[in-house]
Amino acid sequence: MSTPVVKFNTKDQTEFFKELIRRVNVYFKEKNISRHANFNMKFKTVFMICLYFIPLILMLSGVVSTVWPVMLMWVLMGFGMSGIGLSIMHDANHGSYSSNKKVNEALGFLINFVGGYHVNWKIQHNVLHHSFTNIEGYDEDISRAHVFRLSPNQEANSKYRFQAFYAPFFYALMTIYWFTAKDFQQLKRYKEKDLLKGQGLTYEKAVAHALFHKMWYVGLFLILPLLMVPLAWWQIVLGFLLMHFISGLVLALIFQPAHVIEETNFYVTDEKGSVENNWAIHQMNTTANFANKSRLFSWFVGGLNYQIEHHLFPHICHVHYRHISAIVKQTAKEFNVPYHQHETFFGAVKSHFSLLNQLGKGQYDRDLVTS
Repeated sequence: MSTPVVKFNTKDQTEFFKELIRRVNVYFKEKNISRHANFNMKFKTVFMICLYFIPLILMLSGVVSTVWPVMLMWVLMGFGMSGIGLSIMHDANHGSYSSNKKVNEALGFLINFVGGYHVNWKIQHNVLHHSFTNIEGYDEDISRAHVFRLSPNQEANSKYRFQAFYAPFFYALMTIYWFTAKDFQQLKRYKEKDLLKGQGLTYEKAVAHALFHKMWYVGLFLILPLLMVPLAWWQIVLGFLLMHFISGLVLALIFQPAHVIEETNFYVTDEKGSVENNWAIHQMNTTANFANKSRLFSWFVGGLNYQIEHHLFPHICHVHYRHISAIVKQTAKEFNVPYHQHETFFGAVKSHFSLLNQLGKGQYDRDLVTS
């Protein structure tokens, strides 16, 4: 297989994105501010790292050693884990945290401290998801054929009919699957698609790197607590799993309502590998915002409730999304381009599970499934 390519329509409403870029550039110029991290972002970085590592230190040092306080530590680590994923390494691996490449690489490496592998994340998220959002066969975020049906372009099957009910359980397992199996499955797939060369790696070297990082991750976050925390082994394992269940559920419930909801579109390419819209219009059709009025919520989830702004400007740090969202929304209105959004997080989650239910029962028949 070769590196995937989708041909977007370069003649479709091109003025929209040109004007949007101009207006966003004017915003940063007039404000005389950097597109990268500000003090708020740096404070959040310290907070999330502390939320993840301090509970571990408290357990390993013996400061916290009884059952329920230890479980609380694992709960805090679960939120810290998701906070690092949503608020720090996400920006860093997009190159939007800092203008300094080494700073981005260092903070992007934090994904290995939460069980992932930074190379795979860059390929799946930066290359495949951001380039080919909601395009069947290209966007791996909607490719869950053995467990879920996440797109109307995927074959309907009765085995999915209860997916809206079992989805939360599998979402909670997401990061467990991520660090135990998914990374190695992806590496094999990316080798076949010739995507590892773009990261300067051979398949064998990538597997060795991933395995090495998994080993020290398990040693630090599971083996050491088993050896040093004076509790039964099964209580430590339960706490470790609890941390992952919390993180997996949080991550899934932030990313899924941004693309897999009733309002967004899903696409297939035609025989020439083309889709009908240009890239920016495609992003507007396949992406949605939610809970934009909730400052605290947005702070914790790394501004990813502003997914429209993130997909259009992934190289801008998320702390600026709230400010440029008004520009994006107004420009979309002027050019008659959709701007999908839910007022609340609950509304977005409800739309996601409603779509899951429809897809699972084979009831989804919107006219907007297109090429």
